[in-house]
Formats: sequence, C-alpha cells, structure tokens
Amino acid sequence: MEIKVLGPGCPKCHQTEKVVKEAVAESGVDAKIDKVTNILEIGEYGVFGTPAVVVDGEVKSVGKIPTKAEVLKWIQK
Repeated sequence: MEIKVLGPGCPKCHQTEKVVKEAVAESGVDAKIDKVTNILEIGEYGVFGTPAVVVDGEVKSVGKIPTKAEVLKWIQK
C-alpha cells in the first residue's frame, strides 16, 4: 500500500502526516508513507487544497486533518 500526504509543510500538513503514521502503526498494515511537498506534483492529483491524503492513487481527503478513525477505515481492507 502506498500513502501520500500532500502539503507544502504547514502545521496542518505535519499533523496529518502524524495521524497517518499513527494509524498505519496501529493497524499493522504494510504501507509506504511519502510526504509530497512539491506544488506541481500535488496539482497532478487534482488537489488544490492541503493537506490531502492519497491512498493507492485515490484521493481520500482534501483541505482538512483526517481523524485516525478515518485513516484506519481507508487502509483496512
């Protein structure tokens, strides 16, 4: 599983990355987490608000910090 946290490095982006890492650690899911800070690369996802979370190429959240419960729902199959 590949998870991308999209954001230029704002406090909300850092918090989103922290929530995603905690959810992945709790779930035991094997996932690679990448932080994408390049605005052009973020735009390639059609995302114009950050933070955003992309799971296996699918945009799951835009413009808000997701809850750990939301992230767990996205990553548990």
